[in-house]
Amino acid sequence: MHCAKTAIELREVSYSYPDGTAGLDVLTTLIRHEERVALLGPNGAGKSTLIGHLNGILTPTSGTVLIEGEPLTPATVRAVRERVGVVFQDPDNMLFMTRVSDDVAFGPLNAGLEADEVRARVARALAAVDLEAQSDRPGMHLSFGQKKRAALASVLSCEPAILVLDEPTSNLDPRARREMIAFVRGLDITLLVATHDLDLAWELCERTLVLDEGRVVADGPTRQLLRDEELMLAHGLDVVEKR
Repeated sequence: MHCAKTAIELREVSYSYPDGTAGLDVLTTLIRHEERVALLGPNGAGKSTLIGHLNGILTPTSGTVLIEGEPLTPATVRAVRERVGVVFQDPDNMLFMTRVSDDVAFGPLNAGLEADEVRARVARALAAVDLEAQSDRPGMHLSFGQKKRAALASVLSCEPAILVLDEPTSNLDPRARREMIAFVRGLDITLLVATHDLDLAWELCERTLVLDEGRVVADGPTRQLLRDEELMLAHGLDVVEKR
């Protein structure tokens, strides 16, 4: 069964920054295909460090990262980046072309796809985030919510098997936040969402990992963990009191 296959696996992964600061501490976890997993934790817990290991931006000090069962190495990193799409917190770091459609086309063109396929992918990605009407505008002229959606489209056009979102609702107004959640909910894709937005985790992800000091300190059903007052407060998080 497809959903039983492993999408992401970290085996005893540790990472230290050049100044000696520990980012990950013998972290082991596994995410299966078609799971939607929230990654929670206080600032400095290691969420961004973990994300950096999923497409080769960072390399473990020790341990192994596997994507769809294949170890991430210098020899496989290009292929892995085609399978793992990362949407970073700040969309301005991902939009740099003169038109939104050019930003969305950048990945497929860089992968060497034919022009007709690139156009088709751009059209599908822009439609998925309701930005067709903005395709000829410069990214800098979009609202912040539209920029977030354009950044998402620029990754979706590469048709990754795994989508990693870093704080997808940060700095969005309520309407833009609802729209972003709706767009992501409509995607049929393995999803890992690093977020401080506990309501987003509650609404979107059936499973949650709680990270603190570079370790997974809890792993379980989202709605169970978010109601666990002792757990949440111990790791600098709020409690979500929903039924």
